[in-house]
Amino acid sequence: MSLCGGSGHSAAPRPRPQPRAAQMSRRPELVCGAAIVLGCALLVTLKVTSSRAKDVTMAAKVPVNFFSSKSPVLDLFRGQLDYADYIRQDSEVVLYFFYAPWCGQSIAAREEIEQVASRLADQVLFVAVNCWWNQGKCRKQKHFFYFPVIYLYHRSFGPIEYKGPMSAVYIEKFVRRVMTPLLYISSRSKLLDFLSNYEPGVLGYFEFNASPQPPGYLIFFTSALHSLKKDYLGTIHFGVITDKQIAKEISLTRSGSVYLHRRVNTSLIYPNEVMNYTAENICKWALENRETFIHWLRPHGGKSLLLNNELKKGPALFFFIPFNPLAESHPLLDEIAKVALEYNYCNKSQAAEPVLQHFRDANSPDFESIVPHARTRVADTYSITKYPCCNTVVLPQWHSISRTHNVCELCVNQTVGVKPSKVNVPQCNFLEIEAALDSFYLKEHTFFQFVSNTIECNNFLSFYSPFSYYTACCRTVNRGLINLISSEKTIFQTPKVAFSSSGKKGKDDTHHSIPHIEDRNYFTSDLSVNGTHITGLRCRTNKTLNFYLLDSNLFWMYAERLGASRSTHMKTFAAIVDLKEEAHYILDQNQTLIKSALENFIQNFSILYSPLKRHLVGDSSVHFPAQHIITEVTTNTFRDVVVLSEKNVLLLYYAQWCGFCASLNHIFIQLARLLPPNNFTVARIDVTQNDLPWEFMTDRLPTILFFPYNRKDKSVKFPEDFSVTLPNLLKFILHYSSLPSAAPDLEPCAKECPQKERELQQEHISHLRSEIQKLRSEVSALHQAQDQLEAQLSEARREEHKLQQQKHTLEKQHSVLQLHSEQLQALYEQKNRELEEMAEKLQELADASENLLTENALLKVLLAAMEGKLENRDETKKSIQSEETLSTHNTGPVLTAIDRLRERERLDVSNIDTTVTEHKENRTE
Repeated sequence: MSLCGGSGHSAAPRPRPQPRAAQMSRRPELVCGAAIVLGCALLVTLKVTSSRAKDVTMAAKVPVNFFSSKSPVLDLFRGQLDYADYIRQDSEVVLYFFYAPWCGQSIAAREEIEQVASRLADQVLFVAVNCWWNQGKCRKQKHFFYFPVIYLYHRSFGPIEYKGPMSAVYIEKFVRRVMTPLLYISSRSKLLDFLSNYEPGVLGYFEFNASPQPPGYLIFFTSALHSLKKDYLGTIHFGVITDKQIAKEISLTRSGSVYLHRRVNTSLIYPNEVMNYTAENICKWALENRETFIHWLRPHGGKSLLLNNELKKGPALFFFIPFNPLAESHPLLDEIAKVALEYNYCNKSQAAEPVLQHFRDANSPDFESIVPHARTRVADTYSITKYPCCNTVVLPQWHSISRTHNVCELCVNQTVGVKPSKVNVPQCNFLEIEAALDSFYLKEHTFFQFVSNTIECNNFLSFYSPFSYYTACCRTVNRGLINLISSEKTIFQTPKVAFSSSGKKGKDDTHHSIPHIEDRNYFTSDLSVNGTHITGLRCRTNKTLNFYLLDSNLFWMYAERLGASRSTHMKTFAAIVDLKEEAHYILDQNQTLIKSALENFIQNFSILYSPLKRHLVGDSSVHFPAQHIITEVTTNTFRDVVVLSEKNVLLLYYAQWCGFCASLNHIFIQLARLLPPNNFTVARIDVTQNDLPWEFMTDRLPTILFFPYNRKDKSVKFPEDFSVTLPNLLKFILHYSSLPSAAPDLEPCAKECPQKERELQQEHISHLRSEIQKLRSEVSALHQAQDQLEAQLSEARREEHKLQQQKHTLEKQHSVLQLHSEQLQALYEQKNRELEEMAEKLQELADASENLLTENALLKVLLAAMEGKLENRDETKKSIQSEETLSTHNTGPVLTAIDRLRERERLDVSNIDTTVTEHKENRTE
């Protein structure tokens, strides 16, 4: 019996082997062990990979000198910021130039910094610090987001960061401003020059008597540095007066007073009673109350919203002039400043009129023309009733007063009992004008009794303020008044255009023409008007201009984009950009930027129906050969190619950066080949480089417009939901080109039109048949080319198969050569080891031979010594024998001497044998 209880003869059936998965499911410890082993293997792999990656990482190279050793700039290329702070303590003015060696802007600014340092090294300490090396202190302490960065320190004050152009002249100008933030006014002529500057100025009066520094002087000095820190352009100039008589010219009598000079508004004195006398407050007060008629724009070259933010403020007049900040005089800038001041001067008081007279007569300056009411500005205040704020209102046709009058002059006044403060001067405020209009329309019944063709005035109180009253003078403009104005020299050379309400010139226009709000000078009897008079135009027009200056030496690219000529030698340019109207106008570059030209340019823009034409920027550098399939259209050729052409024109709007536009090129090439060139023109225009009139512009790319030859004013746009394919384009063109003409001035035709249409259709059919025949021939040619290509492809496949076989053979040979190379490498290493062993043995033999040579020399010395001893022995024997013959009775002592001599000989012989034996042993070894 078997162990299981069965019969012993019948063999028990062997169990069938189960799958490995079933075995692992019954033994979960195997699964856990395998997972642990795989996890450990993964960790080891990651560790080895990371360790190898760390080994592969190369350490940063040690920085080298960024500036040459002969440069006046101290180069701390290891980022030693602590040493830079240490040496700064011994210098009055220090310039830090933080750079990164790889930065292109830093490399470009390096030469500019060296030029400035070569001129100011004896007054300013120039230090360059490498702020990029990871082991330097500058990298660890400073976290700059851009390079290079320029910091200036004036003793303990700073840092003052320079953010202007990286040009030597601009950097030097800023450094000099930091060196001398205050200008010393020592005479009336210097005071006149200081106040004549177009930029705002702040003057401080301090009495330098016994004390080295009067109270408040250091605070005023620090406020000038604060202004440079907050305004890197340095638009506010600071000066100091020490003479009491000169200070009285601007009504400064107390030491420590601060005076802010303003041209249009009343100049201010720092209110010590209201604000604390600190450097920050003085700087803040000057920046908030300054007058700036011209703004400098200096884009840094990167992505910025500087121009966009300025253009959103309103129409902008840009002047591009070559500017050198270090020059002593700027005639062109002074000319622009005169125009800007007259344009912004809205106060018509007689007391302030000499300010403009000073600019008109620059050859005879007078101090009273600059500060005409300086002595009485603080003591007395002007009555606002002398300086009303007036504006001309054109009444709409629906207004009840328009039945008798169509023009009213509204003036804002205040009662005599109310006096203005010392700081605020009555201004022509828009809110006051708006309040006057509201009150005027509410009280319109007071003008119903007026008779036509007369001028009547009426005063009424303000609806909003009980302390103000308004004056309204209404009149009707008739033909006689217009003819009178047309005969005089006014600011408009074409008075019919200025007075026309419809904008068209004609004889009948004068009956319905009325003046506009810009034309109020026509009805102001007390204002002298001449051909170049723009005084206060800012307050007499709704198209207020902001003046901006750009250095053409740095930013001429913007002028070229606005339409400036690239071939001009004198880089002067003026343009008006109106972002709201999406238009810009340029001054003819053939005219110089003189006062009269600028005033005419501003006046032509300011009128309601401006004679200026929107400038269209076109790419004049596009030149194509005479033989071309697609016509390239520019701004200058658009009218001739598209509008005035007697052909059907299909125009594609594209841009260089538009990828979808580029994908349509082959379709338009095929289309141009299919259409007859005598009747159709396929053209395209790059709208990013060429401006068009607004009615022809588009807001998406690509856009396709079709201009039929007989009705160009009814252009058709290719549907956006249709795919741009050759059949769709052909259907689109044939559909709109075959429509009948809808011109209203043509006489209707009865029998000729169907005949012409049939002839035109027959021409189209014949042309299409010829084109179809051409297409069939091209298709057959393509089939032949396809067969040839298939044959070439089959041959290429066979060649590829052969190349694959050759590749496999070469791979086998390469493997054999690789194995043979490995064997040769192993044999080479073995032979190299054997050679090294032989070299070691040879070296040992060489050492042994050197030892033998030394021993041979010693043996020679010993042999020479022994020979000497043997000679001495022979002499001794001879002396003994002589003694034996002389004395026989002394036999005992003689024998003793002989024995001693023999013993000595034996010892010497034994020593020699020992030496020889040792030499032999050494030699054997």
